[in-house]
Amino acid sequence: MRAPIGDFDDVRPAPDCLDLLTPPVAEAVRAWTGPVPADQILYVDTDPAIADTAVFVEHHGPGLLDASANCVVVAGRRGEATTLAACLVKSANRVDVNGVVRKHLGARKASFAPMDTATGDTGMEYGGITPVGLPADWALLVDAAVVDTPWVLIGSGRRRGKIIMPGKAFAQLPNAVVLEGLGLPTT
Repeated sequence: MRAPIGDFDDVRPAPDCLDLLTPPVAEAVRAWTGPVPADQILYVDTDPAIADTAVFVEHHGPGLLDASANCVVVAGRRGEATTLAACLVKSANRVDVNGVVRKHLGARKASFAPMDTATGDTGMEYGGITPVGLPADWALLVDAAVVDTPWVLIGSGRRRGKIIMPGKAFAQLPNAVVLEGLGLPTT
């Protein structure tokens, strides 16, 4: 099987390799429903030593930078209440935490969640957090540019391996909210 983007040696439908995913990601793939079929969620095996975006793109194809997205966990606070959410933006962008995220969460203050909170609450590895399989009570804020991308490369829940899926599929994930301007240019 060949990946629709990038240059990968090992490409398989994610439902055929659930054992390579973290438990929450595997369960989400197993329970997948909606207009995008589960066999369009692809798992590609990758070396965790080159998982960081710049090195990864250099190794697997320069076109991947525009076709990849990062998922980050944010914490919105208002008084004593903290709301955790995930944000998905294209890899070349940064999340508008103090604007779009703070406003959408109705928070007085928003910031990136501490690493131990992000990994502990998701059951995923740092550097591999993915929007597939997030906790059921979290909002998933998705930049509209991600949804408009034909195929998107994201984390798999681990530093080893990635998932490729149609951009439109992110809008069908539980608690997904598609927002314009969530991702800001890094320059």
